[in-house]
Amino acid sequence: MQRARPWLIKQFSTNPVKTNPVSHYFSLLNSSPNPTILRHLHARLLRTSLYNNVILSSKLVLMYSKHHRLNPDSLSVFFHMPQRNIFSWNIILGEFSRSGFPDRSIELFIQMRRDSDIRPDEFTLPLVLRACAGLGAVELGVLLHGLCVKMGLDMSLFVASALVSFYVACCRIFHAQVLFDEMPQKDAVLWTAMLAGYAQHGEPMLSLQVYWEMVGSGVELDDVVMVSLLLVCGQLGWLKHGRSVHVWCVRRCLGSGLNLGNAIVDMYVKCANLTYGRRVFDKMLARDVISWSSLILGYGLNGSASIALDVFDQMLKERIKPNDVTFLGILSACAHGGLVQRAHKYFKTMQDFEVVAELKHYASMVDCLARAGLLEEAERFIEEMPMEPDAAVLGAIVSGCRVHNNFEVGERIAKKLIQMVPKKAGYYVLLSNIYAAAGRYDEAEKVRIFMKERNVSKEPGCSLIESQSCFPSHNTMKLNRQPKSVK
Repeated sequence: MQRARPWLIKQFSTNPVKTNPVSHYFSLLNSSPNPTILRHLHARLLRTSLYNNVILSSKLVLMYSKHHRLNPDSLSVFFHMPQRNIFSWNIILGEFSRSGFPDRSIELFIQMRRDSDIRPDEFTLPLVLRACAGLGAVELGVLLHGLCVKMGLDMSLFVASALVSFYVACCRIFHAQVLFDEMPQKDAVLWTAMLAGYAQHGEPMLSLQVYWEMVGSGVELDDVVMVSLLLVCGQLGWLKHGRSVHVWCVRRCLGSGLNLGNAIVDMYVKCANLTYGRRVFDKMLARDVISWSSLILGYGLNGSASIALDVFDQMLKERIKPNDVTFLGILSACAHGGLVQRAHKYFKTMQDFEVVAELKHYASMVDCLARAGLLEEAERFIEEMPMEPDAAVLGAIVSGCRVHNNFEVGERIAKKLIQMVPKKAGYYVLLSNIYAAAGRYDEAEKVRIFMKERNVSKEPGCSLIESQSCFPSHNTMKLNRQPKSVK
């Protein structure tokens, strides 16, 4: 109370009776610097009739959440409110959805529909759709889509943008595309959601088409659009184009925000220009685990294992907690550098940082062992896995068998791969090459004949050459905007 008193005395030096009491208390709630003062304001509202004002009680709910008192303080105030309106419900739904409790947000929405006559509006449904996307609750999100249509809110730009983002997050890119195309009007948020959706799901050319349509519609570009565009350049390996985007960001004074900085570093790393990537990384005012992981993964995949490990050590010194992507980069660095003992050490270290090893981490460990010629150890490592190995894990050991001429293990694992993915032509070719390298040409030919009988053919390889133009022209980019998954 002693710490709160000076602030309260100063704020109440202006008599609220002489001004609008609701406006005065609203301002006090909004400027409350800590939870202690907020509780004193809460008590003052309870001692007056102002607590019955739905605007002030709703603001109280919001401010408890801003001071990291969402559960139980915000929720308790919400349920003890004398009256609630849709504004109150939107606040509590949004705060739970944004604070990492999407399941609670959905429960509250169901409770609102069941126990009250309050009708959700165009701001309510996007909040719940965001919660569904966070949980991956596809069926519930589809039901909410139906509710949007039933209530006539599906043409709202707020709702449409939320629906597109939901379907993108749930890997239903085709449904997002249909919704996007049906909208008679589109704002910057909707355009950006569709652009980012294609980029995040490995459809860079379709993302570029949306970009040009967006430019043709006169939509102002911002840093969010540039993040998606940099992702596209990284996926296609377009270094010159990516540098053009980087220069555009600098000239427009978009700053070196965390998301944009991470996207620029990621683009340079994917285009194998680690010098520029490191330069941007070093100039970033703030760095998070994504920034560090991108750089570590880049050095690891490009054969600079010692630098990747040094960056990882520096990351730990700055007390940045590594995540699953960080360890994937470290294990990849160990695999390319032949550092088997270090790989075992880092694999065990994952438990210290509460990172659960996934199939991709096991695949990297197997790759490390196979590259070093420790094929029997790699096979034992697979047998001791707590989960069934996937094609990536088995493929790593087969590649090592071919390099180190271990035909016995290679043949056994290659046959498992063919049984696991019978339509993958590369595994048949790999088995055929193993037989050919061992001088067993008859069996190699049988594999080739078997491929023809099953109508399995290997697509010819191709190379991607970056053109001199800044970006493909809008007129020449006539694509059928349809994701690969539905072609």
